[in-house]
Amino acid sequence: FNPALVSAYRLIGYENRMLAKQDFNDDKKDAGDVGAGHSVTALYEVVPVGVAVAATGVDPLRYQAPVVLAPRATLGATSELLTVKIRHKVPPAVMNGEASSRLDVHPLVDVGATPFDRASQNLRFASSVAAFGMLLNDSKHRGSADFRWVRDTATHARGRDEGGDRAQFLELVDKAAAIQRKEP
Repeated sequence: FNPALVSAYRLIGYENRMLAKQDFNDDKKDAGDVGAGHSVTALYEVVPVGVAVAATGVDPLRYQAPVVLAPRATLGATSELLTVKIRHKVPPAVMNGEASSRLDVHPLVDVGATPFDRASQNLRFASSVAAFGMLLNDSKHRGSADFRWVRDTATHARGRDEGGDRAQFLELVDKAAAIQRKEP
């Protein structure tokens, strides 16, 4: 993430798949496999520069001065929000037993804020799924999310549901909400 634009970020989910920074380039380390023709969605909570971050319980660094960023104009005025790096093996390499992966690098540009209700159906649906997971885990990061918000968001972002997976998710949300209502 570009520190001129992002003061903090958090990967939502995948906590059990985190790699140490130095392990990203080590083909012997694996954070998970994605098969050919499949996809993975990674959601990040991003805090823009200038927005206060609640970091309770974190002591100031003893041997480092706090980072003070230069104004955006002196950092090259880039609008790149982040750079996505993906390591992969192309199918012929896998079939030929090649051990080395390839690195793809994709900078993503900040195109400005879009209100959540105008975000894509897939992003809104994925957000409802992430919030549902945080509710089930009683995560401190769930904010004001509740089962009603999850259901409403998922319903309005359902879109095409050819395999019925999104309908099944809505059923699961209803079951979890019913269980919560019955608890003392």
